[in-house]
Amino acid sequence: MLDLSSPIHSTAHARGVPPHFPSDDADHSHPFALTLSRRAPADLMSGRAAPLVLARFATLADAMQGAIDHAEAIAREAPPQLLAILDRDERLVLAGAASDHAVAWSHPVTSAAEARGVVTEASQLRAQAGRAAAWGESDLAAQLRRRADLLDARLVDPLWRVFAARALQVAA
Repeated sequence: MLDLSSPIHSTAHARGVPPHFPSDDADHSHPFALTLSRRAPADLMSGRAAPLVLARFATLADAMQGAIDHAEAIAREAPPQLLAILDRDERLVLAGAASDHAVAWSHPVTSAAEARGVVTEASQLRAQAGRAAAWGESDLAAQLRRRADLLDARLVDPLWRVFAARALQVAA
Protein backbone atom coordinates (compact mmCIF):
# COMPACT_ATOMS: atom_id res chain seq x y z
CA MET A 1 0.00 0.00 0.00
CA LEU A 2 1.15 3.52 -0.59
CA ASP A 3 1.51 4.71 2.98
CA LEU A 4 1.44 8.44 2.41
CA SER A 5 0.20 9.41 5.85
CA SER A 6 3.69 9.63 7.32
CA PRO A 7 6.09 12.43 6.43
CA ILE A 8 8.45 12.05 3.50
CA HIS A 9 12.12 11.97 4.38
CA SER A 10 14.87 12.47 1.84
CA THR A 11 17.75 10.03 2.03
CA ALA A 12 20.66 9.37 -0.28
CA HIS A 13 19.54 5.93 -1.47
CA ALA A 14 17.83 2.74 -0.36
CA ARG A 15 19.31 -0.72 -0.44
CA GLY A 16 19.07 -2.08 -4.00
CA VAL A 17 18.20 1.31 -5.47
CA PRO A 18 20.85 2.96 -7.57
CA PRO A 19 21.79 6.40 -6.24
CA HIS A 20 20.70 7.80 -9.60
CA PHE A 21 19.47 11.19 -8.43
CA PRO A 22 21.45 13.55 -6.25
CA SER A 23 19.41 14.29 -3.15
CA ASP A 24 21.63 16.82 -1.40
CA ASP A 25 21.37 19.46 -4.11
CA ALA A 26 17.64 18.90 -4.73
CA ASP A 27 15.64 22.10 -4.82
CA HIS A 28 13.06 21.60 -2.06
CA SER A 29 10.95 24.40 -3.52
CA HIS A 30 10.07 22.19 -6.49
CA PRO A 31 6.50 20.97 -6.08
CA PHE A 32 6.78 17.37 -7.33
CA ALA A 33 8.65 14.63 -5.46
CA LEU A 34 9.48 11.33 -7.15
CA THR A 35 9.34 8.73 -4.40
CA LEU A 36 10.02 5.04 -3.99
CA SER A 37 7.80 2.95 -1.76
CA ARG A 38 9.70 1.15 1.01
CA ARG A 39 8.00 -2.12 1.85
CA ALA A 40 10.89 -4.18 3.21
CA PRO A 41 9.98 -5.78 6.55
CA ALA A 42 12.97 -4.13 8.23
CA ASP A 43 11.79 -0.69 7.06
CA LEU A 44 8.23 -1.36 8.22
CA MET A 45 9.33 -2.55 11.66
CA SER A 46 11.81 0.29 12.18
CA GLY A 47 9.36 3.03 11.26
CA ARG A 48 11.28 3.96 8.09
CA ALA A 49 8.40 2.94 5.82
CA ALA A 50 7.86 6.51 4.63
CA PRO A 51 8.51 6.82 0.91
CA LEU A 52 12.09 7.50 -0.12
CA VAL A 53 12.38 10.78 -2.06
CA LEU A 54 14.52 10.14 -5.12
CA ALA A 55 14.32 13.65 -6.57
CA ARG A 56 12.21 16.80 -6.76
CA PHE A 57 10.98 18.38 -9.99
CA ALA A 58 9.43 21.64 -11.10
CA THR A 59 6.82 20.03 -13.38
CA LEU A 60 4.85 16.80 -13.54
CA ALA A 61 6.32 16.08 -16.98
CA ASP A 62 9.84 16.37 -15.54
CA ALA A 63 8.89 14.05 -12.66
CA MET A 64 7.48 11.49 -15.11
CA GLN A 65 10.69 11.67 -17.14
CA GLY A 66 12.68 11.30 -13.92
CA ALA A 67 10.72 8.11 -13.19
CA ILE A 68 11.59 6.76 -16.63
CA ASP A 69 15.25 7.66 -16.10
CA HIS A 70 15.14 5.83 -12.77
CA ALA A 71 13.56 2.76 -14.42
CA GLU A 72 16.36 2.67 -16.98
CA ALA A 73 18.87 2.33 -14.13
CA ILE A 74 17.08 -0.68 -12.61
CA ALA A 75 18.70 -4.04 -13.32
CA ARG A 76 16.64 -6.26 -15.64
CA GLU A 77 16.37 -9.08 -13.09
CA ALA A 78 15.33 -6.76 -10.24
CA PRO A 79 11.72 -6.94 -9.02
CA PRO A 80 9.39 -4.06 -9.97
CA GLN A 81 9.63 -0.93 -7.82
CA LEU A 82 6.56 1.12 -6.94
CA LEU A 83 7.23 4.78 -7.75
CA ALA A 84 4.92 7.64 -6.79
CA ILE A 85 4.88 11.32 -7.63
CA LEU A 86 3.65 13.47 -4.78
CA ASP A 87 2.88 17.16 -4.71
CA ARG A 88 4.32 19.52 -2.11
CA ASP A 89 1.41 18.74 0.22
CA GLU A 90 2.24 15.01 -0.07
CA ARG A 91 -0.87 14.22 -2.12
CA LEU A 92 -0.58 11.38 -4.61
CA VAL A 93 -0.39 12.76 -8.16
CA LEU A 94 0.59 9.64 -10.09
CA ALA A 95 2.06 6.21 -9.36
CA GLY A 96 3.25 3.17 -11.22
CA ALA A 97 5.53 0.16 -11.32
CA ALA A 98 9.05 0.65 -12.67
CA SER A 99 10.84 -2.35 -14.12
CA ASP A 100 12.56 -3.57 -17.26
CA HIS A 101 13.59 -0.01 -18.25
CA ALA A 102 10.00 1.34 -18.28
CA VAL A 103 7.27 2.66 -16.00
CA ALA A 104 3.76 1.22 -16.14
CA TRP A 105 1.70 4.12 -14.80
CA SER A 106 -1.50 3.25 -12.96
CA HIS A 107 -4.51 5.06 -14.33
CA PRO A 108 -6.21 7.16 -11.65
CA VAL A 109 -9.68 6.31 -10.41
CA THR A 110 -12.32 8.59 -11.88
CA SER A 111 -14.75 8.83 -8.96
CA ALA A 112 -15.19 8.30 -5.25
CA ALA A 113 -17.27 5.19 -5.95
CA GLU A 114 -14.47 3.70 -8.05
CA ALA A 115 -11.98 4.59 -5.29
CA ARG A 116 -14.10 2.72 -2.72
CA GLY A 117 -14.15 -0.32 -5.02
CA VAL A 118 -10.37 -0.18 -5.41
CA VAL A 119 -9.88 0.08 -1.63
CA THR A 120 -12.20 -2.90 -1.09
CA GLU A 121 -10.43 -5.03 -3.69
CA ALA A 122 -6.97 -4.11 -2.35
CA SER A 123 -8.09 -4.98 1.20
CA GLN A 124 -9.36 -8.36 0.01
CA LEU A 125 -6.06 -9.05 -1.74
CA ARG A 126 -4.14 -8.18 1.43
CA ALA A 127 -6.37 -10.51 3.47
CA GLN A 128 -5.68 -13.28 0.95
CA ALA A 129 -1.96 -12.48 1.20
CA GLY A 130 -2.14 -12.85 4.97
CA ARG A 131 -3.79 -16.26 4.62
CA ALA A 132 -1.24 -17.31 1.98
CA ALA A 133 1.62 -16.27 4.28
CA ALA A 134 0.06 -18.26 7.16
CA TRP A 135 -0.04 -21.32 4.88
CA GLY A 136 3.66 -20.90 4.09
CA GLU A 137 3.07 -19.59 0.55
CA SER A 138 5.39 -16.59 0.76
CA ASP A 139 5.70 -16.14 -3.03
CA LEU A 140 1.93 -16.07 -3.48
CA ALA A 141 1.60 -13.67 -0.52
CA ALA A 142 4.17 -11.30 -2.04
CA GLN A 143 2.41 -11.44 -5.43
CA LEU A 144 -0.97 -10.64 -3.84
CA ARG A 145 0.52 -7.73 -1.88
CA ARG A 146 2.12 -6.37 -5.05
CA ARG A 147 -1.25 -6.52 -6.84
CA ALA A 148 -2.85 -4.67 -3.89
CA ASP A 149 -0.11 -2.03 -4.04
CA LEU A 150 -0.73 -1.53 -7.76
CA LEU A 151 -4.43 -1.05 -7.07
CA ASP A 152 -3.59 1.49 -4.37
CA ALA A 153 -1.49 3.33 -6.95
CA ARG A 154 -4.76 4.24 -8.67
CA LEU A 155 -5.91 6.20 -5.60
CA VAL A 156 -4.75 9.56 -6.89
CA ASP A 157 -5.84 12.53 -4.83
CA PRO A 158 -9.17 13.91 -6.13
CA LEU A 159 -7.47 17.25 -6.84
CA TRP A 160 -5.12 15.55 -9.33
CA ARG A 161 -7.31 12.84 -10.92
CA VAL A 162 -8.31 14.63 -14.11
CA PHE A 163 -4.91 16.27 -14.54
CA ALA A 164 -3.05 12.98 -14.06
CA ALA A 165 -5.35 11.15 -16.48
CA ARG A 166 -4.76 13.86 -19.06
CA ALA A 167 -0.99 13.73 -18.49
CA LEU A 168 -1.06 9.99 -19.20
CA GLN A 169 -3.03 10.60 -22.41
CA VAL A 170 -0.50 13.18 -23.57
CA ALA A 171 2.43 10.91 -22.64
CA ALA A 172 0.96 8.02 -24.63
